[in-house]
Amino acid sequence: MISKKITHQQIQDQAKSLGIETASLRAVIEVECKSSGFNQDGTPVILFERHVMRQRLIANGKVDVAYRMMRQRPDLCNTISGGYGLYSAQHGRLNVAAQYDRTSALESASWGLGQVMGYHWKSLGYPSLQSFINAMYRDEASQLDAMCRYIKVNNLINALKNRDWKAFARGYNGSAYAKNNYDVKLANAYKKWSTTT
Repeated sequence: MISKKITHQQIQDQAKSLGIETASLRAVIEVECKSSGFNQDGTPVILFERHVMRQRLIANGKVDVAYRMMRQRPDLCNTISGGYGLYSAQHGRLNVAAQYDRTSALESASWGLGQVMGYHWKSLGYPSLQSFINAMYRDEASQLDAMCRYIKVNNLINALKNRDWKAFARGYNGSAYAKNNYDVKLANAYKKWSTTT
């Protein structure tokens, strides 16, 4: 079996193409996914977001499904975030949500090394949602590619170049980034990687 693990060279190449330090990219990988894009069973690491499921159903013209799901499965479709449960339960949650609407469910999970939300597939240049999902299952290099596309599309390269962790965390994780100390974690991870890479 071919290894799905990313190599140091692949990370270096992506960092070079973005024009940033390898240590900066390594820091983002570490903070986003604890440095592994796959679970033990070979499925991509995901986090299913119930509040995004509601938003995606509405955006995809399935308002009736959103209301039915909020009544039947508020753990999978809700106005508020949270209620994640264990990492090992995420694919099961996604599969149940997909029985209501597969497209919205796949768009409502964050995927792989960079924890990129599925609904970004179009803005990141994938020809279809399925081609994005296939890339997330392929290997960590493909997951890293999605993450780097997201960094480019959202104009976050300069924040990484300048090691402006607050600006990067805000752009990558949203305005509530400070609640999870993303900027502090990034700075610490960068410090660690800059001495080893």
